[in-house]
Amino acid sequence: MNIFDRAVAAVFPQTAVKRAAARRKLEILDSGYSNYGASHTKKGMIGWTYGGGSAKEDIQENLSTLRQRCRDLYMGVPLATGALKTCRTNVVGSGLKLKSQVDYEVLGMTEEAARELESKIEREFALWADSPACDLERLDNFYELQQLAFLNWLMSGDVIATLPITTRVNMPYDLRICLIEADRLSNPNGTLDPHIVGGVETNDAGEVVAYHISKHHPLSYDMTERGWTRVEAWGEKTGRRNVIHIMNRERIGQRRGVPFLAPVIEALKQLGRYTEAELVAAVVSGLFAIFIEKESASSDGGFGEVVSSEDQVDAGDENSIELAPGLIMDLNEGEKAHDVNPGRPNTAFDGFVVAICRQIGAALEIPYELLVKNFNASYSASRGALLEAWKMFKMYRTWLANDFCQPIYEEWFAEAVAKGRIPAPGFFSDPIRRKAFTGAEWNGPAQGLLNPVQEVTAAEKRVQNGFSTRGREAMEMNGSDYDRNIAQLKREEKALREVKQDGTGTEKPEIPGTEQGEQ
Repeated sequence: MNIFDRAVAAVFPQTAVKRAAARRKLEILDSGYSNYGASHTKKGMIGWTYGGGSAKEDIQENLSTLRQRCRDLYMGVPLATGALKTCRTNVVGSGLKLKSQVDYEVLGMTEEAARELESKIEREFALWADSPACDLERLDNFYELQQLAFLNWLMSGDVIATLPITTRVNMPYDLRICLIEADRLSNPNGTLDPHIVGGVETNDAGEVVAYHISKHHPLSYDMTERGWTRVEAWGEKTGRRNVIHIMNRERIGQRRGVPFLAPVIEALKQLGRYTEAELVAAVVSGLFAIFIEKESASSDGGFGEVVSSEDQVDAGDENSIELAPGLIMDLNEGEKAHDVNPGRPNTAFDGFVVAICRQIGAALEIPYELLVKNFNASYSASRGALLEAWKMFKMYRTWLANDFCQPIYEEWFAEAVAKGRIPAPGFFSDPIRRKAFTGAEWNGPAQGLLNPVQEVTAAEKRVQNGFSTRGREAMEMNGSDYDRNIAQLKREEKALREVKQDGTGTEKPEIPGTEQGEQ
């Protein structure tokens, strides 16, 4: 307490108490977050307009706008198109391929018997997955459906897939995949129901129990009959999975997904506009024109290369003059031409775009080098960027495998066992055996090698020291199967030995000083 406060306390004790309390409040307000991110007094924070709500208010009520804007960016902004396709290509590529991993120890099988069963499972699955018959629309195979589903998830935030049963000729399996765009998952007739959010129905415990799918696309102009179909998430009697909802949640209580480009919509749109403006300015600068002013009016029109009325953008506007390359225009009496130099190309354009692209890449977890496909940095920098990107790609690959590929594979496996095409005793009665039979890895495209010699040497050392396995290294190097590589090498070595042998079955001796093929 200072001298003034002591004087006040001696004369007005109640006032002194109030001053002390106010001072304490100020001390509290000027500490912790209240003096930083939560400050209401700092000039940098006063103009911050903010608002918060639940996942429903912040996400669900803005989804329609976010989806349409993200799709528009994909269709019209090259950087946005490249970002989504880069993710699609690196995460899915030609498709995540099945590698059966039967747990033979749980099943009481020998390793050799397990390998034979795995080969049989993969052949049977390929019969279904490699054919467009697995698609309800009969257009794409299973791996192409993966690409389509993932790309739609990137653009729309989520996508759903139903698993109907349809019989088709020359196809022993009846399981089908029907992909449905996110817009069709909606509340029936816009019903306000606390248990239905964005077409996703939950019970009192918050468990998803059903999905409401519109028979028409809400953005379509087709005059189709409006209606909704309620599809239960799980079969009531069988427990079969009826709907697969591909969504990556960001908040607790969230029922619908957010488009991948949502955080950078404004930056991408403004960058697209800026790029378009710079392009137009550069084109105009390239259309160098000469205007000739005369003291008397001339009856002759412009000469040189002119834009014909048929090719003009706005031929109906008599006050506009459209330029063409090398144009020489004769002006009328009293008219003057003013030189407008746009100053293009803009020397600051590249640096500015690079800075914005780095921010966009940071938000999307795509390094700038990979976002714009520009690898001018050192080997270490480029490799570091690819490794960071690959962490994100592997995360999404694992997520797609767990939420899309594996559930569909398990439904297909159940049908294969039920029809007797795959022997799996105890599959329907014991959950442990069911899990042991349906174990699988889903392998996609490999990361790629910047310096093959160095990276292959490193892989060899990892295997030698027990840090990795040959199978894992083969998968990460080029996405191949080590066991199949070994089998193919055996066949090739056998064929090579047969070529080197003569008719008696003995290998021809090599004669020093002669080349292969010389006698």
